[in-house]
Amino acid sequence: MKICTWNINSVRLRAPLVQRLMESHAPDVICLQETKTPDEHFPFAAFHEMGYEHIHISGMKSYNGVCIISKLPFESTEIYNRVGKNDCRHISVQITKGQPQPVDVHSIYIPAGGDVADREVNEKFGHKIDFVDELTDFFAKKYTKDQSVVAVGDFNIAPREHDVWSHKQLLKVVSHTPIEVEKLGAMQESLDWIDASREFVPDEEKCYTWWSYRNRDWRKSNRGRRLDHIWVTPPLKDRLVGHEILSDARDWVKPSDHAPLFITLK
Repeated sequence: MKICTWNINSVRLRAPLVQRLMESHAPDVICLQETKTPDEHFPFAAFHEMGYEHIHISGMKSYNGVCIISKLPFESTEIYNRVGKNDCRHISVQITKGQPQPVDVHSIYIPAGGDVADREVNEKFGHKIDFVDELTDFFAKKYTKDQSVVAVGDFNIAPREHDVWSHKQLLKVVSHTPIEVEKLGAMQESLDWIDASREFVPDEEKCYTWWSYRNRDWRKSNRGRRLDHIWVTPPLKDRLVGHEILSDARDWVKPSDHAPLFITLK
């Protein structure tokens, strides 16, 4: 099973890019974040014609929004409201076809958190921290560590030293601050999640999935961050056989500022 996560930054605007991804890489499951469209305007037909018949969505106008697009049928679907807000940031499906045991797949868009890493003066940062805390509690209560679960999405946190272009310069920048790293670490411990990317890319190597639109020559400056993640629970660790960050997608026409991230489970 090949799974992709991608912050698409408007699925209606970039539906042709998703179709291009479907044609070139043919993932079984695609999880998108920042779809930025209410459900009634979601481009179902564009993906159905590519052979992706199963689509689970939670969207709103102009902001946020998550979806899971699949060739494989879903057994169940869920939509979750986090921190008392109905802001379309977390959904899940369960896939059983072709799997030794059911696999729950979660598509998550953690809040960016604004510009100031202080909840006393920045409500958005407080929302982000509370969101991660709630996810930590949610996963610990919903599952046991021997169940097969995949959590993917734009987590908006780059936790490790080489997940950012400059560890020292970004320690006070939202997405890499110590409190965010601590909270995401606690979330990872909730089910002993395996950070799939770092199973393939050593800790001492730089690994990014996002490059700002502000960098005209993003390849040359390479000031990236690894904001997008795929985590799997321990039963799936030995099934990890493939990983790719499609950085070339950052050069496609009208691209997202995020690159698609893939894993393959045998």
